[in-house]
Amino acid sequence: MKREGSSEKSVIMKADNDGEHGCTTPRCRIPEPKVCPPPPKKKPFMLVGKKTEPKSGYFQPPDLELLFSVGSRRQACA
Repeated sequence: MKREGSSEKSVIMKADNDGEHGCTTPRCRIPEPKVCPPPPKKKPFMLVGKKTEPKSGYFQPPDLELLFSVGSRRQACA
């Protein structure tokens, strides 16, 4: 069934001739990661001798025991 005035047209598809044939993978590449700087160096361990007592001695207040004394426990109200 052809209509009057209609004609058959052949479609010619133009092929891309870039030198590539068939399917290819994308050319985009993930860039290589940049190299991080090295971690900071540890400070050298300094061997310190045993600390000596102060010449005048340690401070000993007379009421020091009162600050840390444990009072009697209160009984709970019933």
